[in-house]
Amino acid sequence: MAAAEVEWLPDGTPRSTRYGDIYRSRGADGEGGLAQAHHVFLGGCGLWPPEGAVWRGQPRWHVLENGFGLGLNFLATWAAWQADPQAPAALFYTATEAHPATADDLRRSAAPYPDLAPPAEALAQRWTGLLPGVHRWTWTAPGPGEARRLHLTLCVGDATQGLPTLDTPVDSVFLDGFDPAVNPGMWSPPLLRAIARLCRPGTRLGTWTVARAVRDALTDAGFRVEKAPGLPPKRHCLRAVYAPGWSPRATLRQPLAGPHGDGRRAVVVGAGLAGSAVAWSLATRGWHVTVLDGADTPAAGASGLPVGLVAPHVSPDDAPLSRLTRAGLVGTRERAQALLTAGVDWKPSGVYEHRVEDKHRLPETPEWRLHGAAWSHPPDAEQTACAGLPPDTPALWPPRAAWLRPARLVAAQLAHPAVRFVGGVTVGALARQETGRWTVHTADGGVCAEGDIVVVCAGFDTRALLARLGVTTLPLHALRGQVTWGPMAALDADARSALPPFPVNGHGSLITGVPGPTGGPIWCMGSTFVRGSTDRAPHPDEHVANHDKLRRLLPKAAAALAPVWPQAHGWAGVRCTLPDRFPAVGALDPERLPGLHVLTGLGARGLTLSVLCGEVLAASLHGEPWPVEARLARALLASRFAQRKAA
Repeated sequence: MAAAEVEWLPDGTPRSTRYGDIYRSRGADGEGGLAQAHHVFLGGCGLWPPEGAVWRGQPRWHVLENGFGLGLNFLATWAAWQADPQAPAALFYTATEAHPATADDLRRSAAPYPDLAPPAEALAQRWTGLLPGVHRWTWTAPGPGEARRLHLTLCVGDATQGLPTLDTPVDSVFLDGFDPAVNPGMWSPPLLRAIARLCRPGTRLGTWTVARAVRDALTDAGFRVEKAPGLPPKRHCLRAVYAPGWSPRATLRQPLAGPHGDGRRAVVVGAGLAGSAVAWSLATRGWHVTVLDGADTPAAGASGLPVGLVAPHVSPDDAPLSRLTRAGLVGTRERAQALLTAGVDWKPSGVYEHRVEDKHRLPETPEWRLHGAAWSHPPDAEQTACAGLPPDTPALWPPRAAWLRPARLVAAQLAHPAVRFVGGVTVGALARQETGRWTVHTADGGVCAEGDIVVVCAGFDTRALLARLGVTTLPLHALRGQVTWGPMAALDADARSALPPFPVNGHGSLITGVPGPTGGPIWCMGSTFVRGSTDRAPHPDEHVANHDKLRRLLPKAAAALAPVWPQAHGWAGVRCTLPDRFPAVGALDPERLPGLHVLTGLGARGLTLSVLCGEVLAASLHGEPWPVEARLARALLASRFAQRKAA
């Protein structure tokens, strides 16, 4: 790496020096790196060779690694899991890393091993924007009857700070790091105790160091430790089993009480973005899901928007909402790539964010300067010119943002073979039976569905349905929005050339050239925000308001569309919000009403947050690792409102 290309880490270490040492110490030059992963870590935890893997027959497995480094241990685990037809259907791999390598570092590390090239490239393609916090990626692998899923949760930051935030038990521990004589903090007793807190009796641990200090600290933390033959030139490695001589006091998050196995049934009320996301997340975990909606077709409510944006929120202090929307953007993009057709249903186009009121400034931390451009950065001069704005326009360009047609995502998620959609059903009431199962009743009192759990995803109508159960703790507010749209074919050449080739937002949003309801390309501008209104009919005054917004957002585009504006179409929908601006996800009151869940309050960010929220609900139900920082996940939980009322 030339001097001009050296990337300096926040601790003052040049990345080239740091990872050059790792290449040599771990054999990433082809002289044993993969063998070490197999022998020391997978072998030490009973996961290698595959014919003897202890994870066989388990529904899921959770591996913890306290130093991701160049990812060889992860890639080796991925390959072993994928090659074993009896491996768990769900593999969770949680790793900490204070200073992530670059994507090219990962590729070079795996280059000597042809079998690791495909997963290494799949990882490298997503390995971007690694700001402090939690990053989650999911991959699928073919399996009997249903695709298997690998979830990588990367906790970027100091392990001593990140490990205490984890709250789900682990089955295997890869105790990685550097030479304890050089980096004693990597093996400190507090860190090992933080790892032990996540272990259950029988959890196995593997590490290459046999230093006395490490053995003593592990023993004190409750592990039974033994030396094992090492990988030459090392004589020994260390293997351990968590077997404390006391009853562990740590309370880790467990699955909510309920049925297990393949016979689980869920009923979801509402077939929009929220309902379809929940249905997909549950179906991929083995649930049979019935989705009910009052309309004959899915996405008939607010999710029927012609087209919308998936984009991150930014703030100078990198507020929780900013971190949440970044995670949501990743989740929605992954789902769109898996289920939709690029250029037809969605497109990772990037978005020009015109800071009309000079809002949404970027953070100025060293971490943001190093990794933040992957999420948002100032546009270049050509992008500003294409938007038809002056060169000094305050603006941002989130390169990973996308446009997406909501109804297409809804339909794709409901198309899962374990999901059944039933339209034309007006749900009148919910009831919990003495057996613990839930029944869903129509307005005339008939039973239309029954399940072990019910998830209400009916937007603002959720409030009335819950009130019939006596639940009044969810303070939902209606938020009406109207967009204006028209066919591109109605524009002359001059008007079309005045429209930007990419979406622009900042005071409403203008999206152009996307397929419309009949397939032809359209433009779409909006939306309005009318609080407290549940009227779903388009209003002429909001039609005018959208053009006024466009005049501030993109004056040239507003002038170009002015001649066709009176003939344009209107679409209106009712979203709902909560006072703290976060959605409500999961169980409302698990003690009083076990099995009753919600996903609502997405506001204007349904496209960005619905997929993530579906995964948070599934994680809470199954006791899985959170797909976001634990405090962000807890900030989403619907039970927060009942807890506030009780307090």
